[in-house]
Order: sequence, then C-alpha cells, then structure tokens
Amino acid sequence: MQILEEMGKKAKQAALELGVLTTQVKNRALEEMAGALLSREKDILEANRLDLQAGRESGMSAALIDRLTLDSKRVAEMAQGLREVAALPDPVGEIVAGWRLPNGLEIQKIRVPLGVVGIIYEARPNVTVDAAGLCVKSGNAVILRGSSSAINSNRILTEIIAGAAERAGLPAGCIQLVPLTDRESARELMRLREYLDVLIPRGGAGLIRTVVEESTVPVIETGVGNCHTYVDATADLDMALEIVINAKCQRPGVCNAMETMLVHAEVAEEFLPRAAQALRERGVTLRGCARTREIIPDAEEATEEDWYEEYLDLILAVKVVEDLEEAIRHINKYGSKHSEAIVTRDYRAARRFVSLVDSADVYVNASTRFTDGGQFGLGAEIGISTQKLHARGPMSLRELTSTKFIIYGDGQVRS
Repeated sequence: MQILEEMGKKAKQAALELGVLTTQVKNRALEEMAGALLSREKDILEANRLDLQAGRESGMSAALIDRLTLDSKRVAEMAQGLREVAALPDPVGEIVAGWRLPNGLEIQKIRVPLGVVGIIYEARPNVTVDAAGLCVKSGNAVILRGSSSAINSNRILTEIIAGAAERAGLPAGCIQLVPLTDRESARELMRLREYLDVLIPRGGAGLIRTVVEESTVPVIETGVGNCHTYVDATADLDMALEIVINAKCQRPGVCNAMETMLVHAEVAEEFLPRAAQALRERGVTLRGCARTREIIPDAEEATEEDWYEEYLDLILAVKVVEDLEEAIRHINKYGSKHSEAIVTRDYRAARRFVSLVDSADVYVNASTRFTDGGQFGLGAEIGISTQKLHARGPMSLRELTSTKFIIYGDGQVRS
C-alpha cells in the first residue's frame, strides 16, 4: 500500500534526526504540544462529538463509549500527561553499564531509541497523545493506527500535536496517523518490516491476537485485563470491601478493573453478603460458582467461560476457594497475567501470593486500578505489557528504548 510505504519512509528519516536531538529540544516540543491541545479544545471536542454520535448510532457498548469520550477534563489530563513526560529523565544516552578490559578496550552499554514505533489501538483517542509524547521523549518516530470509531478525534489530535512538534523543531514525519481504518491498512502496517522497528497493539483480545499472529514486525504484546482480587481468610473485611468496590466500580471499562473475585471459604459466609449488597447497589451483576450461589442465591450461575472473561462492564465473576493455593492456581490458569491482588493480614500468605502468581503486577492490600504508568510515577504509558521479554507491566520511557554497546580502543586487534 503506497500511502503506508511513504509514511514509513518519512518516519524512518525522522527517527534518525529525532534520535540525536537534545533533551531540551524534545521537552520544548512536548510543552508546545500540551499548549496546543488546550488552545484547540473546542475543535477536539467537536471532532469527538462526531465519533460519539456515530458510536451510539452503531450500538457501541457503554464501556467503549466511556473509553471514546473526551471532555474538558480529559483534554486537560492529556496536556498534563505531556508535561509530566517532559519532566521525566531522558533515557536516551543513559549509560547502563561500563567496564574496562585487560587489553585496554573500554566498553559502555547505553540506551538508544527503538527507532520507528507502530501502534494499533482501539477506541481510546487519549492513546494518540500519550503514545506520541512518550515516543518523542524517547527519541522514536511513531506511526499511529487508530480505529474507525475514533477517526475524527484521532485526526484532529494528530494534526494538533504533530504541527506543534514541528514548530518546536522536531523533524516532519515524527508523528503520523494512518488515515485509513479498513482492515487491509492494519494488515499492511503489520507487514511494514522495512520501516517499523516494533509494533504495539492496544485493545481487545481479538486485536491483540491478530497482531501477534499476523505481524512480521516484532511485537510487544499488551494484554487484556482479566484481573483478580483474592480475599484471604485473615483479610480485614472492611478493607477488602473498599478494595473490591474500587477495583470493580471506579471505572469498569478499563483493563486494570477487577473481573473475578476469589473469597476464602472461611470468610465467605460473612464477606459475600456484604460485598454482594454493596456491589449490587452500584449496578454490578454477579456470576458465581455453586458455593457462591448458596450464599448469594440471586447471583447468576458462572460458566467456565466466565473465569476467562474480561467483561469491561459492571459484571463480576465470584468464586469461593478452599485456600490460598487454590486461589493461586485459579489465577494462573484463567488470568491474563495483567494485575492481581490479595487482601490479607498474613505476611506469609502475602509473600507466597506475590512469589507464585505469574502476572506483571501483583498487589498486597491495594486495588488493581493502580496499574498505570501515571499512577506508578512513570508518566504516561504506552500500554501494559503482559509478556516477559524486553518489557513487562506499565511501559513508559525506558521500555521504548533498546541498548547499544560502544567500544573505545586505541588500536587493539584480536589475536
């Protein structure tokens, strides 16, 4: 596809220039991008209104409408996110390690940009800004490919921030949006290996699976969020109630929301009725195992599929487990390796849980809703990686760099 090849060429050239720019120039660009967003808020919200109207007419779910929606607060948050990234240390050029060999060679391992980053994402227009900001600061050019549901929002956002970046001294082509939303354009981007150094999918299970299976470009897999909270036998039940309400209800349509609650059999009779009442008052539908339904008769019956499900909605799967070991086995079998939590006063149980649960983010006595680059103090994030190579958990600036060995000599040759 000619248009994508042209975009790839521009991005490759831009990456060469961007990768050697000073931190001062990149930070100035980020500040300019933030200011441009605020000054063009009216245009952004009008474009977003068109996307929301089309989404509602097409029957888009409430969770996706929430992800798609922009308002004054969210525009301000995007601008603030860019400024927070500007304030973060620049990873490019950081000396990771250095040593001197007996033959006099001096070796340094330093951080360098990945090059050209491609991002395929669904619904959330804030990703356009977050991804561009992180790529700029880490010295990478970026090619963005959003979904048709957010095309108007993504176009205006890219126009604004790319224009501001160029006015601040960044090379043309360092921030680009694929103007097409058909499936073929996505497939072509997945095959743009000559120009893309890495591809990052952000969205539902179907999108991520397609990119992982079809891309010829190396992929950093960001995962769906089938997140669990386990209420242990020794849990402070008041604390547990606050945590599960926050984890499920604070914003149900995001990847770090709780989708399954596990409760130790010793506290199930006491805790489940309280939790069920509080969750129902907030509109949550419960789907429980047989033992859960004995305690909460009006809960729907959970199927095997429910344990795997990322609802992104006010639906919660509930299971009573015999002990900590069963909870760990359940999470490792059904979870998506995203974020899991234990509520307990037992130090040994907490230690065993964090050691054996195979997920990117594991919490003790806290809500899974904190899995986020900003909440972790990393600034904006490019996504939550659930794989184990190169990056895991919230991906920020350092995860958008690779390393290079620099070797200094004075005439050494190998014998």
